[in-house]
Amino acid sequence: MTASAAPTPAPQPLVELGLDTFGDVTLDEAGQLVSHAQTIRHVVDEAVLADEVGLAFFGVGEHHRREFAVSSPEIVLAAAASRTRNIRLGTAVTVLSSDDPVRVYERFATLDAVSNGRAEIILGRGSFIESFPLFGYDLRDYETLFDEKLELFSRLRDEKPVTWQGSVRPPLETADVYPKTASGFPAWVGVGGTPESVVRAARHGYGLMLAIIGGPAERFRPFADLYRRSLASLGRDALPVGVHSPGHIAESDQQAWEEAYAGFEAMNNTIGRERGWPPYNRLRFQHDVGPEGALYVGSPQTVARKIAATVTTLGADRFDMKFSTGTLSHAKMMRSIELYGTEVAPLVRDMLS
Repeated sequence: MTASAAPTPAPQPLVELGLDTFGDVTLDEAGQLVSHAQTIRHVVDEAVLADEVGLAFFGVGEHHRREFAVSSPEIVLAAAASRTRNIRLGTAVTVLSSDDPVRVYERFATLDAVSNGRAEIILGRGSFIESFPLFGYDLRDYETLFDEKLELFSRLRDEKPVTWQGSVRPPLETADVYPKTASGFPAWVGVGGTPESVVRAARHGYGLMLAIIGGPAERFRPFADLYRRSLASLGRDALPVGVHSPGHIAESDQQAWEEAYAGFEAMNNTIGRERGWPPYNRLRFQHDVGPEGALYVGSPQTVARKIAATVTTLGADRFDMKFSTGTLSHAKMMRSIELYGTEVAPLVRDMLS
């Protein structure tokens, strides 16, 4: 290379790999539930390890029930920001329907500042409804709340004075919001699988995060295609498609299955009692970890093959593994994170290349 020649740009990864957690309250080595406070401290430690092994993203979900310790993700993420350097930090998801868009934007602009530009947000309606009565919202307004608040949040992303009027909060008249960011922050909409939600994400210019927690990835291909067609018809540039799915990694398939099963069983049965699901069992679990299921549980090689297949099927730009499920211990999750970053990520890159 001559002195005047431009350097060759580094190749960009074919897919980004991230992690999500809901701050599930776990069992310690003695089989006792740890406290909510200790769980939150563990989540910060997990984010630090994710950064150390070179992962792209660490997401923390918002919940308001005893099985999950994190009700204020931005505070946990700010703590993680102080101990990490490169990994992007965001939510999985922020329940915008039961929050105020102005306050949400201010909190994430603040997180973007303390993390030196590493904040992201994934907005959604949430799969649980506890936040609605807790903060005084009527479930009969479920659709209207999200539609109007997402539209307002979209206006706030321009970081210019906003004049807005809707039916779910007081109007704004040339309202300015602070702090300002250096260049905004990435924003996604989490979608469980309805065409209306996919089109809404495209219309407002958000990345699409597909929550695939049941069934094969192929079932979600029509949504990814619809999203890209919608962006094109709106004259928008291409935006990323991501996948969020549960998983766990250990040295072998058998070890991963044995470690993960109790947590999946506990969480499915807890939620199932509320929603009328049948009891979880080993047969269902083995289906879910197979090619037709949505669980990415196994050895690094098994998980890498399944991720690569999903990314190829959907043309996904990012895969976030939800690594915490039920009572799975912190120590086992830390080993899973280590294997995800040091073994799964290189294998996925090789398979896709």
